[in-house]
Amino acid sequence: MGDRQVTIKLTSDEALVLSHWLEKLQMTDLSQVVDDPAVWAPIHRIAGTLDKTLPELFASDYDQRLEAARQRLRPED
Repeated sequence: MGDRQVTIKLTSDEALVLSHWLEKLQMTDLSQVVDDPAVWAPIHRIAGTLDKTLPELFASDYDQRLEAARQRLRPED
């Protein structure tokens, strides 16, 4: 049962925002944020998959794309 695959679907906006957040998370001392080292493997796997999937990460206007995605995902007041 432990090797069964799970598929998660995200919009491109969700993927871009999550990828950025995961990158920031990985640049911190994970032991301060994540209390169980078993969680690190899936964090790294998700981040790596997003890195390979999102061409936007390498776009010259990445910051603008990221901010636009954040704006679209924020709930309206």
